[in-house]
Amino acid sequence: MTNFVLVAGAWLGSWAWDEVTPQLRAAGHGAHALTLSGLAERRAEPAGQQTHVRNVVEEVERLDLRDVVLVGHSYAGIPVGQAAERIGDRLARVVFVDSNVPADGESFVSTWWEGPAKLEAAISGNGGFWAPLTASDCEGQGLGADQIARIVDGATPHPGATLSEPAVLARPLGELPTTYVKCLLDGPEPNEDVARLLTGDNWRLVRMDTGHWPMFSRPRELAEILLAAAAS
Repeated sequence: MTNFVLVAGAWLGSWAWDEVTPQLRAAGHGAHALTLSGLAERRAEPAGQQTHVRNVVEEVERLDLRDVVLVGHSYAGIPVGQAAERIGDRLARVVFVDSNVPADGESFVSTWWEGPAKLEAAISGNGGFWAPLTASDCEGQGLGADQIARIVDGATPHPGATLSEPAVLARPLGELPTTYVKCLLDGPEPNEDVARLLTGDNWRLVRMDTGHWPMFSRPRELAEILLAAAAS
């Protein structure tokens, strides 16, 4: 039995996986959706990026999980990628879902596509938190009105320290057995860092013809991709 540990991206909690986990369990596997500190029902907890790494590692160890597939969506790819090397032989595979990936010494902010200064200013101007998405931010991503409302209504401000702290990697990320899921409505190709990693023997690319939040727009298809990744 594979144990999936699923971590959604910025602003979201474990609830984001509600339409994915039943299919994983129906296939006979464990599915453990995790809310990171500072978000959703854990909103009151202080959090930095290494807190989020520990959240993932501690969940795996607390439940004594084996044959683990760690799934990181969007921002969560950064803590998940670090946690993957820290759980040792418990890890079976990593799946990055349209996500950022960690680079040693770099943070989410330092690699922000519009430049660090813009994101730093947005966080500073919102009391140290990254303000949640609006409905207009979700347009063009294959989402219906009800799905957009779920994302917007459920989102919580994202703690800025988790975005500004640098990643810490003890080994090259390319050594990990990995599937990268690229959601095409969010851009036709992976970014340069991911493209380089995909040239190695341990990384595989899967494309989805949907937007950045496939757990809402295509939950059944995403679950099938995760099951296939676990079997690879």
